[in-house]
Formats: sequence, C-alpha cells, structure tokens
Amino acid sequence: MMALSLPLQNLSAAISATGNATTAASRPPKGRRWEVHSVVSNTSAAVPVQFGGYEEGKLERPKWTGETPLSRLVKAIISFKPLYSVLKLGARRVLISTAEKNNIPWRKMAKDILESEVYREMDIIQNQSLVYPDYYLNPFHAYEEGNLTWLAAAEAEAATMSMVRRVVPNASSLEEASQILRGNWLLAIEQHHIQYSESSVINDILDIGCSVGVSTKYLADKFPTANVTGLDLSPYFLAVAQHKEKTVMPRKTPLRWIHANAEDTGLPSKSFDLVSLAFVLHECPTRAIVNIVREAFRLLRPGGTLALTDLSLKSKVLQELSPVLFTLLKTTEPFLDEYFLTDMEETLTEAGFVNITSILTDPKHVTVTATVPQ
Repeated sequence: MMALSLPLQNLSAAISATGNATTAASRPPKGRRWEVHSVVSNTSAAVPVQFGGYEEGKLERPKWTGETPLSRLVKAIISFKPLYSVLKLGARRVLISTAEKNNIPWRKMAKDILESEVYREMDIIQNQSLVYPDYYLNPFHAYEEGNLTWLAAAEAEAATMSMVRRVVPNASSLEEASQILRGNWLLAIEQHHIQYSESSVINDILDIGCSVGVSTKYLADKFPTANVTGLDLSPYFLAVAQHKEKTVMPRKTPLRWIHANAEDTGLPSKSFDLVSLAFVLHECPTRAIVNIVREAFRLLRPGGTLALTDLSLKSKVLQELSPVLFTLLKTTEPFLDEYFLTDMEETLTEAGFVNITSILTDPKHVTVTATVPQ
C-alpha cells in the first residue's frame, strides 16, 4: 500500500481544493427531486420508527456527482489511464484489506469457490443466445472484465459482507449489521405491500440483478411460502448462486435462477407480486434504468410491489465522503453519475407506478417502494 499512499494523498489535497472552491453542487437537479423521507417524517408514507433515524445531508446530491467542477476533476483523473490503473488497484486493495480487518475472510472465501465444483453449473445456467448490452461490458468493481469473470463471482459474497459492515460500522458484529441493513429493507417492502396491495400475500418474487443470490435468499427467508426467482446478466454469478444453494439444506420451495437481461427478461407479463432490485441501478446508465423499471412494471400483477434499494443521493455519509474514498468509488462504478442524476420518482411515475415511497433504511441507502395500480 505504500506505493499507493503518496498518489492518493496528493489526489486528496487536489480534490479537496477544488471541492472547497465550488458551491455549484448544491443546485437541485432539473425536474422533480427524488425525495427521501426521514423516519421521523410526518408524511403518511413514512415507515414507523423501528427503522431508527438516519441523517440526511444538506445538499441535493453529493458534490462529487454531476457536472460540477469537482466532478469534472474526478472524471479527468479517472480518464488518465496510468493513474486510473493505480486507483483501480488501490480500490481493490482497500476493499480486501478492509474486509479482512473486519474478520471477513475475503481471500479464503474466494479460494473456496474457485477450487470447488462451481464450474459445472455454468452449462446448466448459461443462456448461450443472450446478447450482453454494451454498458455491461465495462469494467466494474476494479475487475477489467466487469461481472463476466469467475474472480468477480467468487469474491462477490465477501464484497457484499464487507459493504454491509462498512455501512453499519457501529454494529457489534457482521450479523447485527446484516440484521439492520437487510431487516430494514425487508420491513419496508412488507409494510408497503400490506398498505397498498389488496392482498397482503406474496406468492411470486423476482429478484432482478441477484448477483450470487445473497438478496434472493433473504427474500426467500422473509417470505418462505413464495416462489422466488433470481435473475442476473452474469452466468458466473448465477453459477456461484446455484452452487452455494446446493451446499445447504434444501428449501421447501427451491430457488430458481435465470440468466437474462433485466431490460427484456422474456418472462410472462403479470407473473409476480414483488420485483426487487437490490444494489443494482447504480451500475446502470439512465437508459437501462428506465427500461428495467418499465420491464418490472410489465412483470408485476395489479397491486404488485416494486422495491429498489440503492445508494441515496441524500445520504449525509455519502455527501461527506473524503476525496480519496469518493474518487475510488467512482473509479469502480462507471455509471454512478448517471444514477445520481436520474429522477427516480419521475421514472417510476412515467412507467405507471403509484404510491411511490422513499426512506433511508440505513446510513447510505434508500429503499424506494411503488405499486402497480389495481
């Protein structure tokens, strides 16, 4: 890490100077704002106090996003390939070292997957005729091949665990952090569906962008009588998900895995009561976000619930990230700006959704729920 420390320190100083020189980021984006209601809000859509209070920042969005001087500086730094390579390597090392300092055995978990029989699952799960959208071929998360690699799939669960631990740093353990982050997300889904659907029963669930199935399993545990399907563009991730599911006690209702494009799944219309998008949309350009939301609307039955959880532009924690951290974040997330500039409420409304509710369910993430009219 010593080889990286000096460039990152210099980077921090340069970006801090630029960030302090501008207030342009405080201007609101055009159109309607993606509003996040705090848990102490008096609005009827607010979720009860079980969630605990999470503080919103004072800006409309982090000043390192959009077309601000600070954002343009970060883009220029990232576009300089020699420095980008250093930053990408630095981001990866930070992720791994942070995880292992939090007692998450990143390297061992990945090694166990890569030395297992996971490769047998590829032929079962892969849709050979699937054409990948251009944006999906970008490098993601410091992997040159993005999500289309065994290494990314092998490390995905450890990376997810590390994310949870970082988001809830005051939790006494990973288990407690998971209970907070996942529990609040699931509670928001459950309460929205009970409030706005004529039937509180959820029989069929689609988890879009399921990765290696972590969110899918949480949904299946929360709604044990439902048929739960995980869908992802990466056959590598799905192979790991299917492999790991075979190593645990069989479920009464087995999980199903589908290799498909979330923008055009090919699944029957009106076939799900709940469609979930957990930590997916920040990896998509605006055009894909719009298409995925429209596809979710098509797939849901009348009264069905869409639930998306992702980075919150109103998060105080994200708005106050240090220059090094937000630069490393943007190095690994090529569509972060487009995500933060997407008017999510408008996107959902134009797709036909109603009862749109947004709430901070942890210090960094917003959970947005919406209903298909009945």
